[in-house]
Amino acid sequence: MARKTGSVGIETAERVLKAASMLFARHGYAAVSMRQIAKEVNLQAGALYNHFETKQSILRALLISHMEALMEEIEAQPEIADPRDALEAFTRFHIRYHIDRPEEVFIAYMELRNLEPGPYREVTVLRQKYERILRDILRRGMATREFAIVDAPVTTMAIISMLTGVNTWFRYGGRLGVDEIENIYVNMVLAVAGTPKPVLRATQNEELA
Repeated sequence: MARKTGSVGIETAERVLKAASMLFARHGYAAVSMRQIAKEVNLQAGALYNHFETKQSILRALLISHMEALMEEIEAQPEIADPRDALEAFTRFHIRYHIDRPEEVFIAYMELRNLEPGPYREVTVLRQKYERILRDILRRGMATREFAIVDAPVTTMAIISMLTGVNTWFRYGGRLGVDEIENIYVNMVLAVAGTPKPVLRATQNEELA
């Protein structure tokens, strides 16, 4: 559990989380010690425990804050009645939100397994809430026959996995920009849903971005 008292304490806790995020993404949760995190923010190891009781509480705070921020952002998006337009909007949102947060996304997916049962359930509930947004869009499209899919939950997981995978290879300054990547992924997602549109080719160069 984080211990945050006063503005200075909150600021220090935020610096700890930022440092831990960088270290976990670079070395992996299991390989990082509390001493390393304390050193990164110029704290005595003992002082770190004034803010976080354990390394596990730091990981929990990182994953919970990531999911809460994601939910806050997507819930602020305008509601779209048409399932096809809503699916396109969800795809663009997911790509743009995640592509700007490579460390957070990496930790959220790779280190979830290292959470203890209680925190794991907390994060899972938030993830399921996010997934439900896409699942509901797909079910609406199935009901109106705009989407030719047979199982909304499975298609939901397939789409989210595909979208989040962009973080494993995309880099700013590459062959394609974010807008072009969005267009390509929108076409792929719509094709998965069974409602394709003409592919928007961003360039004639066939090399990977």
